[in-house]
Amino acid sequence: MAIWKKQISLQIITDLMKGTLCEHIGMEITEIGDDFLKGTLPVDARTQQHMGIIHGGASVVLAETLGSAASNFCCDDEHFIVGLDINANHLRPGMPPLVTGIARPLHIGRKTHVWEIKIIDNEEKLVCIARLTTAVLDKESAD
Repeated sequence: MAIWKKQISLQIITDLMKGTLCEHIGMEITEIGDDFLKGTLPVDARTQQHMGIIHGGASVVLAETLGSAASNFCCDDEHFIVGLDINANHLRPGMPPLVTGIARPLHIGRKTHVWEIKIIDNEEKLVCIARLTTAVLDKESAD
């Protein structure tokens, strides 16, 4: 059973990413499952560090984007998401040409969501594992 409470599609997410950091660094959302979002990030001059491997911060950007986007689509229109906490363990170097991330929920509550994001390389070896916690806020109380 799908976890999404809003209409979701690759085109909707792509449109939301236009003009943002995600578009600038070449991030793409590539797959939507019943309980996950998957996306890719190129490992190139925009996202790598001086050793030619993915910058740890770029991995965190991918993780936070996947988890936050997924969390957003798990809320109704009366709510919105803000990040509370993210942590990441960088386990091996992410090499060109790209890395792939997949976000899955660990907890979807009324006030918080917790997401696990695994980032793998082209050989499907784990590059980074992250955990993102988001807060679910009422749009009315945001004013």
